[in-house]
Amino acid sequence: MEKTLKNQKTEKEPGIFHRFIFWFIIPLLFALFLALLIASVAGVNVFQKAKEFSDNVPILSNMFDEKEKANVLEYEEKIVNLDAEIQNKNAQIDQLKSQLEKNENEKERFLLEKQRLEQTIDELMQMRDENKRAFKEIVTTYEAMAPKNAAPIILEMNDEEAVKILSNIGTESLAKILEKMPPEKAAKYLEKLAAKTE
Repeated sequence: MEKTLKNQKTEKEPGIFHRFIFWFIIPLLFALFLALLIASVAGVNVFQKAKEFSDNVPILSNMFDEKEKANVLEYEEKIVNLDAEIQNKNAQIDQLKSQLEKNENEKERFLLEKQRLEQTIDELMQMRDENKRAFKEIVTTYEAMAPKNAAPIILEMNDEEAVKILSNIGTESLAKILEKMPPEKAAKYLEKLAAKTE
């Protein structure tokens, strides 16, 4: 029983460490808190004052100056690298924009060229149709003419044009026109007509 009382007594009595915390650390923290609260209400920047104080202490100021210089140099190097990267990206963007504009201009030029070519094709097709119509009218005219009148006219044409007209005239009209030609000319035209049909 005596031992349990001693154990209870020893457990109840705080140690030196506990006393130090209770009597020194907690009041010190409370006082610091109150000082910071009063300084902030008074409008004093405590951290600025601490920096000024550390600048006045030679060992601390040298230590902080070196760290700040190292940090400043590191940040300046990063800024230079980022500026260079931004300039590279801007140059790439400008290059891509100019290439895009060039492609747009080329596209417009090709579209205009395509429209021009389509228009030319339409005009040529109209001319071809008109030429076909005119040629059919010429052939119809020769078929309608009397063979004795048509034969001398055809003889005056060059051979290519004459064969072209004779190849499009109906066989009955062709036979009558060839009858009215000299035999050697009629033979020559028949030979060319036969070669053309092969």
